[in-house]
Amino acid sequence: MDPVNIFPLLGLGGVGLGDIVIGLSLGSRLFLIAVGLSLIFGVLGVLNFAHGALYMLGAYFALSFSTNVIGNFWLALVVGAIAVGVVGAAIEVVTIRPLYERAESDLDQLIVTFGFVLITHEVVRFVWGSQPYSTDAPGLLDFSVSIGGSQFTAYRLFVIVAAAAVMVGLWLFIKRTYFGSLVRGTSSDREMASMLGVDVPRLYTAVFFTGSLLAGLGGALAAPMQSIGPSLGEAVIIDAFIIVVIGGLGSLSGAFVGAMFVGMMQSIVPQFFDAGSIAVPFLAMVIVLLIKPEGLFGGIGE
Repeated sequence: MDPVNIFPLLGLGGVGLGDIVIGLSLGSRLFLIAVGLSLIFGVLGVLNFAHGALYMLGAYFALSFSTNVIGNFWLALVVGAIAVGVVGAAIEVVTIRPLYERAESDLDQLIVTFGFVLITHEVVRFVWGSQPYSTDAPGLLDFSVSIGGSQFTAYRLFVIVAAAAVMVGLWLFIKRTYFGSLVRGTSSDREMASMLGVDVPRLYTAVFFTGSLLAGLGGALAAPMQSIGPSLGEAVIIDAFIIVVIGGLGSLSGAFVGAMFVGMMQSIVPQFFDAGSIAVPFLAMVIVLLIKPEGLFGGIGE
């Protein structure tokens, strides 16, 4: 038996190990934006429509820092992610924090974050133009690896490992640190946390910064693997919402499982039928909402 291709035995003759790797790669990129979106909603209750725009900024910042400012991809990766985190924290402090106590705060927050989608899109067009950009993978990982008869760059495999490392790191951070206990407690009962002396506004800003940083990191890591343009954020935010709904809003493990599922569907389903394949993740989301509206997993740190 060929150990590389067992899929014919499962009735999936059109699927190879290479398709699985592509699916995991897509899922890894989606996880880094979805987990930040899920974290922000789980703690703040804010469904951040601007999260895709922050992902896009991460790609642009990494491109600009690595080619024009720093000249080192890895350093640009870190600086770009932190810069996006700062942008996200500023958005929370200036425009979202004043809305928490309003009676219709949920609707107001949606409108404000959607407004930042349009603003960021126009800022990007003004600064970088409308033309697409591309950047090379860092030289350390710019070589090919053969898996299942398909060739992949080592960088693509690195992104898969990086997403898994982020998942483990976040879980440990939320479960094992004092700040993580504050995050979990505040997500359950913000009034009680405030009565116990927790600086809830500052905690909210820190969580928004973290979620935005993760979106920026996702965009920066994805920069060498896709075209960078003003529509980049729009292309991923829909998938991110599907993922957090399937996994459960506020769930870290749910975001990881949901992202890998959506990535695999995007890679495998077109092997069998092209027309309508884009609808499969939406169908999965509808089924989850009908059977388990809270998602497959639930709760911060779960």
